[in-house]
Amino acid sequence: MFTLKSGDRKLEIKYPLIMGVVNLTPDSFYSVSRAFSESEYIKIIDQMVLDGVDIIDLGGQSTRPGATLVSDEDEYSRIAGALDYIILKYPQVWVSIDTFHSNVARQALEKGAHIINDITSGGFDKNIHSVVAEFNGCYVCMHMQGNPENMQVNPSYKNVTTEVMEFFKTKINQCEQAGIKNIVIDPGFGFGKTIEHNYELVKNLDSFIGFGYPVLAGFSRKSMIYKMLDTTPENSLNATTVLNTIGVLKGVSILRVHDVKEAAEVIKVINCVNK
Repeated sequence: MFTLKSGDRKLEIKYPLIMGVVNLTPDSFYSVSRAFSESEYIKIIDQMVLDGVDIIDLGGQSTRPGATLVSDEDEYSRIAGALDYIILKYPQVWVSIDTFHSNVARQALEKGAHIINDITSGGFDKNIHSVVAEFNGCYVCMHMQGNPENMQVNPSYKNVTTEVMEFFKTKINQCEQAGIKNIVIDPGFGFGKTIEHNYELVKNLDSFIGFGYPVLAGFSRKSMIYKMLDTTPENSLNATTVLNTIGVLKGVSILRVHDVKEAAEVIKVINCVNK
């Protein structure tokens, strides 16, 4: 059993946690997850809490393949209202900020956010590690080959599992050297990987448990599902649920999802079987 820590807060992982995605952007790949007004994000957040979310991940920067980056000022302005809303109305819910900008991380942690979810693992902004360490925050370290603009242009590996594991050996050491004590690792499904690479990582997910840190998996409605099934993100919930189930059975500690209710049902059913 793991325990997430951030500042003076603790969150025990007695069973897999659910991280709900709220995209405060106009261009994220799954249109239903977009909340570009106060009324939209309040509706989504309220429903996620009702459905049993543990962590809400706020993103002000689309990281879909080919996405155009926005400034750190614009990014923080997009998430600020939703961050305030959660902290005031739902203090029991942890807040994660999906950012690779140290300035955004600092402002959010100062406001009361608990987790910084960095798809670049410090590769974009070298100061982000020291900021997270300063606030004793929790840090999600994710693997990505390339960057959002080019990551899906012919990604290549000799052995994707081995190379991603080597990446984490290096990045975990960097995080620890910077003073970060609370690390979560994310293999980065869909980030610089072909469909075949993604499913190879799914097959070997249990290998990542050996690092001794919680593992996060984000399969939700991604192209590894809808392109393989020749469908759309909107029609990918069933297959997402299958992958979430496989992930939990392989030891994943956090499921990052758009559909909280269905993910909660996965965990309830598996817990019932295990009892």
